[in-house]
Amino acid sequence: MATDLATDEPVLSAINPDDLRTRSRADLVYDALRDAIWEGRIARGERVREEEVARSLGVSRTPVREALQRLQQRGLLVNRLGRGLIVAELGKREVIELYAMREILEGSAARFAAQHAARPEIEILYRLQRELAAAPDDALLLVKLNRRFHQAIYDAAHNQYLTQTLDVLHDAMALLHSATFRVPNRRAESDEEHRRIVAAIERHDADEAEAIAREHIRQAQRTRFAALIGAT
Repeated sequence: MATDLATDEPVLSAINPDDLRTRSRADLVYDALRDAIWEGRIARGERVREEEVARSLGVSRTPVREALQRLQQRGLLVNRLGRGLIVAELGKREVIELYAMREILEGSAARFAAQHAARPEIEILYRLQRELAAAPDDALLLVKLNRRFHQAIYDAAHNQYLTQTLDVLHDAMALLHSATFRVPNRRAESDEEHRRIVAAIERHDADEAEAIAREHIRQAQRTRFAALIGAT
C-alpha cells in the first residue's frame, strides 16, 4: 500500500496540520482511507495495516485504530482469518441491493430539494452541473465533481436524517470504485440527466425531480452491469 503503481505516487499522504484545526485526527484518517478506496488507490481485497497507515499519514496508531473500526462498521473493511483487515468486495446481489437503496434515497433527495431549495442553492447546482459537463476526461476528477454535484442536491434537500443515511450509502459506493460515466456514451447521457434534475428542482416540480433522479440511478446500474458483462 506504499505507492500507487499506476502513478508511482504515495497511496496515502501525510495529513495537513491546518486540517487539524477543524477536524479530529480520526476523522481525517477515515476520510483519507475512504477516498483512497473510492479512487481505487487501495484495491478491493487489499490488506490495510494499522502501522503502515499511521506511518503514511504521520499520526499515531490510536486515531488510525478508531478510523479502521469505523470503516469496518460501514462495511468497507472486513476481517479475514490469517489476513487481517482487507478492503471488502461486493457480490452482484450486494451491488443490486446497494443501487436499489440509492435509487430510493437519491429520488427522495431530489424531491426534497425541489420543495426546499433556495435560489442560491439552485445556482450552485447549475454551476456544478456545468462544471461537470465541461470537465476533461480525467477519471478521478469526474468522480470528485460528480460527488460534489450530488452532495449539493442533498444539501438543498434540507433533511439531516436523509443526509446522514446517504453518507453511509456513499461510503458503501466506494467499493464499486469506477464511475459508470466512464463507459462510452454514458457520460453525455449522465450530463443530460443531471441538467434535467436541476431544471425540475428549479421549477419546484417534486414529482418530476424524483422521477428523473430515480431513472438516473437505474440507468447507472444498467450501464454498470452491461460493462461487467462486456468485460467477461
